[in-house]
Amino acid sequence: MIRVSAIQQLCNMPQAQAYQHSAELIFTASNNGADLVVLPELHSGAYFPQREDKQFFNLAQSIPGDFTKHFASVAKRAGVVLVSSMFEKHNNKYFNTAVVFDSDGTIAGIYRKTHIPEDPGFYEKFYFANGDGQIKPITTSLGKLGVLVCWDQWFPETARTMAARGANMLIYPTAIGTIPEDNDNGAFLDAWITIQRSHSIANALPVISVNRVGLEEDLLSTVKSIDFWGHSFITSAMGELLAQADETPQIIYADIKLDNTLKTRRMWPFYRDLRPSLYSLPRSICD
Repeated sequence: MIRVSAIQQLCNMPQAQAYQHSAELIFTASNNGADLVVLPELHSGAYFPQREDKQFFNLAQSIPGDFTKHFASVAKRAGVVLVSSMFEKHNNKYFNTAVVFDSDGTIAGIYRKTHIPEDPGFYEKFYFANGDGQIKPITTSLGKLGVLVCWDQWFPETARTMAARGANMLIYPTAIGTIPEDNDNGAFLDAWITIQRSHSIANALPVISVNRVGLEEDLLSTVKSIDFWGHSFITSAMGELLAQADETPQIIYADIKLDNTLKTRRMWPFYRDLRPSLYSLPRSICD
């Protein structure tokens, strides 16, 4: 049994303040028994891809760097496995990168976001290259973590790949919400929850999905244009909601038995009945 936690936090603040804010919340989660702590996407400040502006490339850091030094120390002092998120510069490319620290403060591994969105208020293709194809679990002292990032949530292929390669759970650091022009009466939020619970059910894996929360302003215009809706959640291996946040800053917790995956796959033998040789996608689906 491991206790997992999702930190649904406000991020719209200067970097130094955001570092300290995240650290305090990580220690709170640890003090409440968390073994694994997951932070939202790009949690070290305001969500800068609301617009395209070259000056924001100055926010990127290399690995190792100040970001990894700070959160490695926090993970070690708190004694937790930590899933964090950063804007990474690597070999003249820029990535939206999840960094996983083991409980001794070492970097267990990284994952570079595979699917990059480009929508009003979410101009990520301007900043981030596509991930380098390393869709594989990160091995930690708590097991193999299938870490993906935000837009990857909508693609069953990435969840299945992580599961097939031995992930013990699926983890999605996220920055998702609505812009003023949106008026969908909650349909988008419902779809977001449903697709990830579907990944949990189809692969018999727990899912931890943690979102930012709060109204954030465009860094250059002071117009509050994205309302990050929160609603972070944790599922069991059967897709059951074990914990779910509302639209306020909070930490949610759940106790997970990793051996429930095997029990569930024996009850619902989807993996027994997979026929991968028949699933080649026609090229036209991607054109």
